[in-house]
Amino acid sequence: MQRTQAMTSVQPDWETFHKMGTSQKIPYFSKDNRLYDCLFAQQLNRELLEHLFRTADTLRSVTRTKDGADHVSSLLSDKRAMLYFAQPSTRTFMSFLNAAHVLGIKTSEIRDTSTSSEVKGETPEDTVRTFSSYVDMIIMRHPAPGFVEKTAWLMNRTGRPVPIVSGGSGKDQHPTQALLDTYTLYRSFNGEVDNKHIVMVGDLKRGRTVRSLSYLMKNYRNVSLSFVSPKEFRMEADILDFLRRHNIPFTETEDFAGVMKTADAIYMTRIQDEHDKSGESKGVDYSPFYFRKEHLDIIKKTCVIMHPLPRRHEIEVTVDEDPRAVFWRQERNGMWARAALMAYIFGVDGKIA
Repeated sequence: MQRTQAMTSVQPDWETFHKMGTSQKIPYFSKDNRLYDCLFAQQLNRELLEHLFRTADTLRSVTRTKDGADHVSSLLSDKRAMLYFAQPSTRTFMSFLNAAHVLGIKTSEIRDTSTSSEVKGETPEDTVRTFSSYVDMIIMRHPAPGFVEKTAWLMNRTGRPVPIVSGGSGKDQHPTQALLDTYTLYRSFNGEVDNKHIVMVGDLKRGRTVRSLSYLMKNYRNVSLSFVSPKEFRMEADILDFLRRHNIPFTETEDFAGVMKTADAIYMTRIQDEHDKSGESKGVDYSPFYFRKEHLDIIKKTCVIMHPLPRRHEIEVTVDEDPRAVFWRQERNGMWARAALMAYIFGVDGKIA
């Protein structure tokens, strides 16, 4: 693979590379001035986002007919992808799997590392490099922070690199979730994400979806954010510092009812107690941060209610009947947004028409 000069001029070791700022790393994960590995929300600028959204819209339209679906499924019928999901997932896994099938990509999967040679002592890095011998793309979800990034860094130093796409990495980031979330905002507001007030609610400390979405808001004008959470699960300082650097106004509060009145979008999240190390979720009263049916009378007529799913009790099921509850559409949007991203990485986005 021929990489740009910026890619080949510096080959730092992993420890040095990992300590670099994200903006310094991004060129390393590009090829011919295009996104190659998708690891960080910061890789997605407004121009690319809107291109991917248009591509996703076109995919939806074209594949409504058999002729259109057959055409699209021929575009990447020569490609194979591995879905390596070392962390439990339903939506992200199925979304990527079906996005690949829309484009004709053949898929294989590992969803339980106990079935791989890691149980024999093989390192995860060697496991992934083995996968790359058989496929043209690896889509990864892994519980270890930084592991997906390390995999892409490692593969780009080999003689046979393949694109690495993150399906979630520890509590770090979930860039394709941020992509589909922004696509949902884009569709909900007829292509206009500027000038919106977005309220993010729940476990913001450990929720990689809200972290990634916060990064993407730098691409839009006059967006303001409200972070609503128990004090134990406030948004961490790195995101707040990022917002300050980019002059994105935000507030932090525990007064959910107070901020929902002016919200254009309310992004609900569940408590992330699978990340508990010392039982920190126990004893936290999460009920003030539930969205209830009576709140529908408080929010704007044009407000949308989002959730990355799965949910527990943070949105009452009766809310689903309201047209402003878009989280089921949000879930379906993920398949189209991810298909658009894969088409772009493989360079066939211009052939979708």
